[in-house]
Amino acid sequence: MRDMMPHFDLYQPDSVAAALELTSRLDEQAWILAGGQDSFDWLKNRTRRTAAVVDLGAIDELKGVRESAGGGLEIGALTTLTDIEAHPLIREKFELLARAAGRVASPQIRNAGTLGGNLCQDTRCWYYRHGVDCYRAGGNICYADTPEGQNREHAILGASRCVAVSPSDTATALTALDASVVLRSRAGERIVPISEFLVGPAINIRAMTTLRPGEILTTVRVPAIWSGAMFYFEKVADRAAWDFALVSIAAAFRMDGKRVADARLVAGAVACVPWRLHAAERAVVGRERSEDSAERAASVAVDGARPLNYNHFKIPLTENLVRRAIRDAQGA
Repeated sequence: MRDMMPHFDLYQPDSVAAALELTSRLDEQAWILAGGQDSFDWLKNRTRRTAAVVDLGAIDELKGVRESAGGGLEIGALTTLTDIEAHPLIREKFELLARAAGRVASPQIRNAGTLGGNLCQDTRCWYYRHGVDCYRAGGNICYADTPEGQNREHAILGASRCVAVSPSDTATALTALDASVVLRSRAGERIVPISEFLVGPAINIRAMTTLRPGEILTTVRVPAIWSGAMFYFEKVADRAAWDFALVSIAAAFRMDGKRVADARLVAGAVACVPWRLHAAERAVVGRERSEDSAERAASVAVDGARPLNYNHFKIPLTENLVRRAIRDAQGA
């Protein structure tokens, strides 16, 4: 770590149109800056360099929470995590997202960090972040997935060469809520489900999202289908504040009387993307939430897991989080 930033040209547009003109003109040279919590790490350590930074912080239209037709929400990508945690509409309708936002890092970071930035942040694998030539950096090896690799925080599911995990807490919650993102460029607008926006190494080993050069994430859309459902979020980390998850769980249940009509169980920090536990969902749908259904779901939650040398603990930890989510989920 050199703790110094390289020289770059700084642009601070005050509208989406101006930002899109800049990103179109600068193309791959444009480094998009939201809250800056991930960007500053890269630039200070000089493991990444850029000729130009486009700071979106002055664009007011990218901030705030709005109710959409049908009862869903539209959340500006530059809305801070603190505002998401405290917003009355989010707490009333989609408390799962408020809980997840409130577990990101520390209060100081949540005051500056944004929803869009939290979704787009890069993986925290220390081999990759410190500039080694791993697969994700363009090399031909994953240093974490070797007999000598330090891989306590890495993936046990869905890996393909790279075993780094997504560090985003809000992405796990938004996956459970079937959210989508709005991506804008001068060529037009794309609306992409969050489950397709976040990608694993089998799709693109050099990126964690489907953002294209010249595009800006402007809005996150949360549909009404999960409004007021029963939710559960828990994040297990080495420290209560600042740390990234060792494993997390985001759960949503829609009830039909005492029985579960539909369920989402999404684990964080077990795969390169937030990981839907489909088998566990099937085990609980149509049944009452009970110790028996929780045990059924936990028993199949991590089928197919491939733990590495130092992260076998993630298997029983994920199973226990599934049990607690089914047992302890609460309504709005």
